[in-house]
Amino acid sequence: MSHDKDVPAGIVDCALYRDGVRVGGRIPLDLALESAQDVTDGFVWIGLYEPTTDQLAAVAAEFGLHPLAVEDAVNAHQRAKLEIYGDIAFTVFKTVRYVDPTEVIEVGEVMCFLGRKFVVTVRHGLASPLTDVRRRLESDPELLRSGPGAVLYAVADHIVDEYNLSGQGISIDIDEAEFMVFDSARSRADNTTERLYKLKREVLEFRRAVRPLVEPLGRIVRGELAAVDGRTREYFRDVEDNLLRVADRADGFAELLTGTLAANMAQIQSRENADMRKITAWVAILSVNTLIVGIYGQNFVYMPELRWRFGYPIMLTVMLTLSTALYRGFKRNRWI
Repeated sequence: MSHDKDVPAGIVDCALYRDGVRVGGRIPLDLALESAQDVTDGFVWIGLYEPTTDQLAAVAAEFGLHPLAVEDAVNAHQRAKLEIYGDIAFTVFKTVRYVDPTEVIEVGEVMCFLGRKFVVTVRHGLASPLTDVRRRLESDPELLRSGPGAVLYAVADHIVDEYNLSGQGISIDIDEAEFMVFDSARSRADNTTERLYKLKREVLEFRRAVRPLVEPLGRIVRGELAAVDGRTREYFRDVEDNLLRVADRADGFAELLTGTLAANMAQIQSRENADMRKITAWVAILSVNTLIVGIYGQNFVYMPELRWRFGYPIMLTVMLTLSTALYRGFKRNRWI
């Protein structure tokens, strides 16, 4: 069996399943539909990775896929959705992978064309490879007997599990960033604000992948897809519950980061105000001495105290006294 991770674009695997068991190895595309129609209890699963227009057109011609859905599958960059074209359903899943060292969300897509006798999966991006999904399904003949709907369930379950893993990574990094905000030493030393804004951007990307999938999964659970039987819908209900938890968690991330950013900005403003108070206090202290020195630096002719033997020490005493009084006043009011 071919692997769909780090493989060239095109057809990754094409297999016939009968009574929950894979029949032979990879079959030619032009025989795929014929092979499925020859059996009453089987279907074909074709896996594609970033196919070209011509490659997907060949599959579309073989299985009668709707041109609009085919165009979406080639171009990618779609929202999570479920569209039904006659007997064929087209589902789009956004895939995510959280790269912890760089704190970046990598987003991809998996599209599924679901018919009575076939399922075609189209994957874009590096996130959520489907090799393990196919392997797990092939080890569970009872589930595979449910038909193409079992593949759709396994793909959805795998992608939502990836959402959960990404959410855990994001949560850890948010906790670290929050600690930095309230640790005065680190918040000064590190670029906390930049990290918070970057995390906020990645959380929004995460939400855009997760939240729109709630509606399509709800439709599947409500029985809008004929290819998904009642038993498989129960599995989808569990996936939906997991998705809702992840979606709520993503909303919580956004709210938490908004509050953390506000707290960080308030601390920055507070530190700036404290710095300005210190500068103002020292300027005031120095201004008194500068004023006195400036007056006596005018060299007026009639300044009697200049010829007084105690003028100099008294003036120094006055300057020191005023400076000390101002310093103690500012210190008492915590300006210094």
